Amino acid sequence: MIEVSNLNKEFPLNKKQRQEIGVNEKTLKVLHDVSFTCKPGRVYSLLGPNGAGKTTTLRVIATILRATSGTVKVCGIDLNEDPSAARAKMGFLTGTTGLYERLTPNEMIKYFGKLNGMDDKLIEERKDRLYTLLGMHDFANKRIGKLSTGMKQKVSITRTMIHDPEVVVFDEPTSGLDVITAKNIIELIRDCKDQGKTVIFSSHIMSEVDLLCDDLGIIHDGRILFNDTMENFRKQMHTENLTEEFIHIVTRNEPV
Repeated sequence: MIEVSNLNKEFPLNKKQRQEIGVNEKTLKVLHDVSFTCKPGRVYSLLGPNGAGKTTTLRVIATILRATSGTVKVCGIDLNEDPSAARAKMGFLTGTTGLYERLTPNEMIKYFGKLNGMDDKLIEERKDRLYTLLGMHDFANKRIGKLSTGMKQKVSITRTMIHDPEVVVFDEPTSGLDVITAKNIIELIRDCKDQGKTVIFSSHIMSEVDLLCDDLGIIHDGRILFNDTMENFRKQMHTENLTEEFIHIVTRNEPV
């Protein structure tokens, strides 16, 4: 489970940065009292336009950023008190792969398995299952630097999932990928749900949200505008489809 309560995040601004964005304040507040809960066995989708605060929120959850105030608990562990213990329960996938290009997928996955304290037998078992699910066996021994964007993303996913985390955080997992690779990732998210994992993901692709989402949060200008089940979202829609309703909610909350 992920429990986010009254989350605030500010970034300091130097003089040049203040001039570039046209503000006098010495800090830029990007999250304003953000609260929501992601439950096991359900998929929570965090939607918002560019710059809304999605990635910042996910990076705070993943312990990459530290909140200015507020609390985040992962599997009951307070990130402010024991971020390392919380991190061990999580897998985090972002569009920026950050892979070691001179290694092969097999070498990369074994390395991260060892970092997570796994023995060789367990690494091989988990790796084979993920390779089969994602269709990776054919390029498992090729150097990562020679792989396509989609193949690299599959390596990143396997790296994220190798230690069988209870909580999985996906930040735009299918962005820029071909249809087949995107389908593999969607199947993986469904598999995580079936295993009872807690899944949170951000996406601009409404068809993915429609396929996967159990619970929905809409964030804009660092504030949560909607936080409820997908079923209730559909019941209160004022427009004909998800995209139009998303635009309706965001635009009616634009600053005057």
